[in-house]
Amino acid sequence: MPEPRHRQISLEDTPYYHCISRCVRRAFLCGSDPLTGFDFEHRRQWIVDRIKLLSSVFAIDLCAFAIMANHYHLVLRVDVERVKQWSDHEVAKRWLQIFSGPLLMHQYLLNADLSKAELECVAGLLTTWRHRLSDLSWFMRCLNEPIARMANSEDHCTGRFWEGRFKSQALLDDRALLACMAYVDLNPIRAAMAKTPEDSDYTSIQERIVAPHDSPLLPFTDKADEGIPFNLKDYLELVDWGGREVKCNKRGYIPAHSPPILLRLKMDASPVLNYLARDDLPSFGALGPVSMLRVFAKSVGRCFVKGHTFGRQLCPENT
Repeated sequence: MPEPRHRQISLEDTPYYHCISRCVRRAFLCGSDPLTGFDFEHRRQWIVDRIKLLSSVFAIDLCAFAIMANHYHLVLRVDVERVKQWSDHEVAKRWLQIFSGPLLMHQYLLNADLSKAELECVAGLLTTWRHRLSDLSWFMRCLNEPIARMANSEDHCTGRFWEGRFKSQALLDDRALLACMAYVDLNPIRAAMAKTPEDSDYTSIQERIVAPHDSPLLPFTDKADEGIPFNLKDYLELVDWGGREVKCNKRGYIPAHSPPILLRLKMDASPVLNYLARDDLPSFGALGPVSMLRVFAKSVGRCFVKGHTFGRQLCPENT
């Protein structure tokens, strides 16, 4: 039985989450279906455009993404403090970019003369919308539902398009975040869809390389509150190194010259390669050091979360 979302997400422990959605019965989301010959490549742009729109509306930053043939990956950062700083007008304008909203709210934005009861109704709506604009489930809902409607309309069918609820994985420290981002960015290479990161279409790594100044992606920076607290050059080196090893299927091989970022973070190369070379979707609900996994489990009301063994390998702690 699936865990309820409040038992998978704890913003007190981490703002970073890896989210995955897969099509029902592994139907083709994008790309070319070899059985039918139909080409769904254009749907990749649907998803990228929708992700960028939502990241400009929600207080949720986009760290990494990869749009595959029958699923997609996102790494997101939820910024609760940012939404608290928005004015009521800002909250309303943002929400109305993706929903039509009631007439009453449009009148409020036009500074119409509203009664006390109407203002109370507006205040209730604004409270609800403010909460939703930093809610991971609402972000994914606003992404998946329109894509499903568009795909079903194009396929001339009805019914479920996505396999079910999106999967989420908490990323509890910087090492978990970087490993997961690299895992996401290397998906096309692992699937033999591209030879290099810069040739990996519809991925965040390509966007960071080709169009870094026009991208809505959360930037790499020295200030943790303004972006991902690492150097972009180091991250690109990590992805390139991991991609070369995964592409050659040398999953247990530790290269002689590991990227500097691994040394600084005290990350052993072998478990990093093992993680980047995984063929399945992440099977555990959180990624990070064992001590943080235990705290996270307590925060979400669970006795235990999977991932202790791998957490010890990928994110070792000083004893």
